[in-house]
This record gives sequence, C-alpha cells and structure tokens, in this order.
Amino acid sequence: MLDRLSSSEEELESAELQQDAQNTGCTRICDCDDRQIVKVTGTLRHVTLRPRAGVPALEAELFDGSAALDVVWLGRRAITGIEPGRKLIASGRISMSHGRRVLFNPKYELRPLGQE
Repeated sequence: MLDRLSSSEEELESAELQQDAQNTGCTRICDCDDRQIVKVTGTLRHVTLRPRAGVPALEAELFDGSAALDVVWLGRRAITGIEPGRKLIASGRISMSHGRRVLFNPKYELRPLGQE
C-alpha cells in the first residue's frame, strides 16, 4: 500500500500495462528480439502520418510499461480507432530500424473503450 502511495502516476500506469500484457498472454516489448514473431499489447502514445519511400505510412508508438515499439501501417493515411490513448493488441514480426523495434503491417485488435 505504501509503495502505491509513493509511486508516481507514470510508474503506476507502467505496472498496470505490464500486468495487462501478462494477463493477455502477450510478450513484453523489452523481451522482443529482432526477427521474432510476437504478440504485444499496450497503449498508443503517438500517432503520425509519415511517408516512407514516397508511400503514405501511418505510424504509432505502442508502449507496454517496459519499452516502446513503432507500429507502421504502409499505404494507410488513417485507420478508424487508431488514436493516442487507445489500447490494442498487435502481432507480427519485429524488425529493428535505426535502433528501434518496429512492427510493419501487424494484425491488430483494438481493446474495448470501457476497459481503459
């Protein structure tokens, strides 16, 4: 109880996200290696439209309390429901780009809004 009172809001949110990943059977992002097929969950922190090689690409940063990864949908300008603060489960093959973990065109499942 004393730990919860002395922890910052960010630390509490990180612990909650890590617990959520454990409950859904997902891999923690910090444990993901290059070229590994994974299923991860977390909260979208940033969503931007950034062209890659002349092709539109919707990019989002997924944070699970342990680390962050970039989720990229190539050829998409927008996807309904993909917005900052939304929780989702994504699966696919992790790759490394400029020292960051990236998940291109993942299968994804939006978490219900009531569970946030």
